[in-house]
Amino acid sequence: RGDYQESWQPMPMDKERLGEAQEMAKKITDELGGAGVWGVEFFITKDATYFSELSPRPHDTGMVTLAGTQNFSEFELHARAVLGFPIPEIKLLKNGASAVVLANQNSLEQPIFSGLEEAMIESDSDLRIFGKPTSRPFRRMAVTLTYGNKDVETLVERARELAEKITVN
Repeated sequence: RGDYQESWQPMPMDKERLGEAQEMAKKITDELGGAGVWGVEFFITKDATYFSELSPRPHDTGMVTLAGTQNFSEFELHARAVLGFPIPEIKLLKNGASAVVLANQNSLEQPIFSGLEEAMIESDSDLRIFGKPTSRPFRRMAVTLTYGNKDVETLVERARELAEKITVN
């Protein structure tokens, strides 16, 4: 479906592709102006970097920062930038991953979550429910977070498994 499904830190990335993405993001955000966290997304191939979309706010792909993977979450960084407060060096503290919890294929006026206890019993993990009052097919309703010293692939798989334990009906 082309929407965010999972994210992770750190992201192993070719230095040339990273440089291209940083250069494009800077051009776009400098031209638009303002302050805060911008969700600037790209498609990265072995040979090129392609701009995908921009959100002028913290973005769900950055929810992984809520797992304590770095010294500031995307929301803390956004607040500091908007308020003009200093932003010291951003440091990666541990590896982390996130996976979305999607609504089922029906539109619901009052979504109900099940499987929360089973997902929340896992160590080195967390859950954030977005509090959306309604759902539609495949709407992102929550995110599971995993973190620690494990490799990123393992953490992504754990986050995905936790998200699959939760249903929205």
